[in-house]
Amino acid sequence: MRRRKNIITVAIDSPAAAGAGTQAKYIAQNYNLSYLDTGKIYRYLGNLAIKRKSLDYHFFKKKINQLKMNKLKGKKLLSDEVAKSASIIAKNKKIRNLIKNFQLKCAYNPPKKFAGSVLDGRDITSVIMKDAMFKFYITANINVRAKRRFIEYKKMKKKVKFIDVLKSLKNRDYLDKNRKHSPLKKTKDSILINTSKLSKKACFIKIKAIMDKKISN
Repeated sequence: MRRRKNIITVAIDSPAAAGAGTQAKYIAQNYNLSYLDTGKIYRYLGNLAIKRKSLDYHFFKKKINQLKMNKLKGKKLLSDEVAKSASIIAKNKKIRNLIKNFQLKCAYNPPKKFAGSVLDGRDITSVIMKDAMFKFYITANINVRAKRRFIEYKKMKKKVKFIDVLKSLKNRDYLDKNRKHSPLKKTKDSILINTSKLSKKACFIKIKAIMDKKISN
């Protein structure tokens, strides 16, 4: 795979609702980087799997080869049904390899209008971008994360109970950290960022200070 030289590469891993997506967007905007929420790819295929009622490898291969970033937007990908379907796909090694190739292209050969790339997900620092210039593991207390997700659902007019959101996140954490292929884990060279007591702005200021120091050197 062809790689662009002298670009800024940022890899972020995190459990659900820790704020990684928000920070990745801030980083992308501030440093003019291409941004990919890798979880959306699994959700995209998960949504297709629901429609086809099958995990058709050749169909998925075609869709990944034709995938455009605008296909990863839309509220339909945020449903619980799609999330469950995505978690099933995430266990399939052959489909994971398809997605991995797409991720590598986004990471190391972003469009020339960008100064580099930032990817966030569950296995970015450990599998996809092992040699990234910056590697962050963003996390937060499970109750804090559940409260954030609960508020998000309320804003979306979803009828949910906090206890159910908490249970769902605990189950998601278990699946992410214990799956056979590419489990969520903090690598030794990843910088830990705990957002439990940090505002979005304060968290980004902390990350920016780390990045600016290395870039200037």
